[in-house]
Amino acid sequence: MFTLIKGGSLYGPEKKGTQDILIFERTIARISTNMDLPEAFDVRVISASGKIVTPGLIDLHVHLLGGGGEGGPRTRTPEITLSKIIQAGVTTVVGCLGTDDVSRRPETLLAKAMQLDEEGISTYIYSGSYQFPMATITGNIRRDIALIPKVIGVGEIAVSDHRSSQPSFEELCRVAAEARVGGMIGGKAGLVHLHLGSGKRMLDPIIRIVKETEIPIRQFLPTHLTRTPSLLEQSIQFAGMGGNIDFTVRGQELQFPLTTARALQTAFDGGVHAEQITLSSDSNGSMPVFNEKGEMVKLAVGDIRHLHSECKDLVKGGFPLEQVLKMVTSNPAKRAGIDGSKGRIEEGKDADLLILNKDLEIETVIAKGQIMLHQGTVLVKGTFEE
Repeated sequence: MFTLIKGGSLYGPEKKGTQDILIFERTIARISTNMDLPEAFDVRVISASGKIVTPGLIDLHVHLLGGGGEGGPRTRTPEITLSKIIQAGVTTVVGCLGTDDVSRRPETLLAKAMQLDEEGISTYIYSGSYQFPMATITGNIRRDIALIPKVIGVGEIAVSDHRSSQPSFEELCRVAAEARVGGMIGGKAGLVHLHLGSGKRMLDPIIRIVKETEIPIRQFLPTHLTRTPSLLEQSIQFAGMGGNIDFTVRGQELQFPLTTARALQTAFDGGVHAEQITLSSDSNGSMPVFNEKGEMVKLAVGDIRHLHSECKDLVKGGFPLEQVLKMVTSNPAKRAGIDGSKGRIEEGKDADLLILNKDLEIETVIAKGQIMLHQGTVLVKGTFEE
């Protein structure tokens, strides 16, 4: 069956003017103006006149199985559901473990990703977790990345955080090398995704790896970089060396002192290019607040819907729409090594699309050519959702 989206203002993520988009099965078949199909074709037409059409959002950091547990079993956060992902306008997620690799394992994370994929969105995962030695599926990071299609890298590895395993320089070097070689063998990104805590070492161990070894800086993607002003400042230096950085969007439950808008403007003022920045939600991960003694005093849960709401707020705050879209579409697709099929509205790529109204509210979500949400109503729900 064909789907024809008529007359939308296309941001692919660059602004391309008013265009029609023809979808066949899961693929964008054609982009043109004033397109019509003969009556003999079985075609579903969606009017996007006066509206904006963008790529589906890509979230590089989602705790598909939930996270938490720092305050005991009752503080384990819940798994994410398909409907919540769809309502956020997200069509591709990369799942990760966090602090708890005892009761949550990469095998279970892989199964959850496979479930969500069958239900209608695109999914990938990182092998490993906060801890060393690495929690893996095959017993080896290199093999996980090379042999398991959904594994695109390793992470989130905790550094400069009291919850990490306090890995040595040699251990960090070794896992980065394993990820790089696994990526080369498997034709993957081999991304090393790093959780940054508020420790005084900040990015020092990673910068040392870049300076003292042959591992290229673009192998690494540190996140949570708005945790402190000094960490943001060092992340700008890291980007100045050629690295990429990820900002966790800030909902009410995230107690970081820096807003995303302020962090972005500071980064741009420091010479960082928009192409070097991605935004992610940390959805369903725990958002613990610790006192000066390292005791948890508060716990909240990340929400994937903040990714879209943050994009709206950034545009309302004066950031150009196409600049903001790059940080949640084409940029994360490049980091994950899936830009051959994801992140842009182009002929031959997957039909992952959003239709937004003039206020940037989500009206329609299309994932892999299937209409998942239309006129604000979720049409496709998870297998066990009511």
